[in-house]
Amino acid sequence: MTLLGLFAHRSPEEKALAIYIRSIFGFYPKNIALYQLAFTHKSKSEENVGSYHVNNERLEYLGDAVLSAAVADYLFRTYPTQSEGFLTEMRSRIVSRVSLNKLSQKLHFEDHIHYTADNSKFPSFRSLGGNVFEALMGAIYLDYDFDFAKHIIINRIIRDYIDLEDLQQTEINFKSRILEWAQKFKVKKHVEFRLLKEEELKNKKQFHVQIFIDDKPYADAIDYSIKRAEQSAAEKTLNMLTNNVSLSHESQGQK
Repeated sequence: MTLLGLFAHRSPEEKALAIYIRSIFGFYPKNIALYQLAFTHKSKSEENVGSYHVNNERLEYLGDAVLSAAVADYLFRTYPTQSEGFLTEMRSRIVSRVSLNKLSQKLHFEDHIHYTADNSKFPSFRSLGGNVFEALMGAIYLDYDFDFAKHIIINRIIRDYIDLEDLQQTEINFKSRILEWAQKFKVKKHVEFRLLKEEELKNKKQFHVQIFIDDKPYADAIDYSIKRAEQSAAEKTLNMLTNNVSLSHESQGQK
């Protein structure tokens, strides 16, 4: 199909999204509605199908599996002599919520996500990007097939944006780093990861975790994995601690 034929019956918004998909992934969507859905957060659900609100959550669920499988296959072939533990850790680093959020910012997803910016009910854009990324992988899988989606993930994401050698050297176990930081004090600080809330959304559990240091609340995070929620909250807390000069000096002086 020619480009003119592909765009003939599309609205200006659909054309803009199709061109954007082409610019970052190298192909034009066949079913543009899938990609529009991938960029629609639940806060913008306006249409109901029975009891189902139309948003990107189902695509996110599917894309999570597609992304994980594609990355696992790529790592298995790239590192034929490495252990299962190494492969699992590398996959976790690539598909972590923190990594996907940062990648979505590089790709300027914020220009296309439909969501309600109500901080009392919904997260900021920074926490939406990773979910949209997974939803896009689900959209590509449905629009084409798994082999095509895997090709995009490997050739347009991993090879263009991820330095595997650098990733191997990156310390991303933020939870361990916080615990190590707490041990540096003469009077050791008590770090607690509290599960504030656990709820099930569309048969998928979501965990809200907050870090408390000596019973003082620090950063919190929400994720579909309690481990990822803890890691995300730990990373935010470490950033807070790094910027707190008095705490840094205190830890150095009380070893």
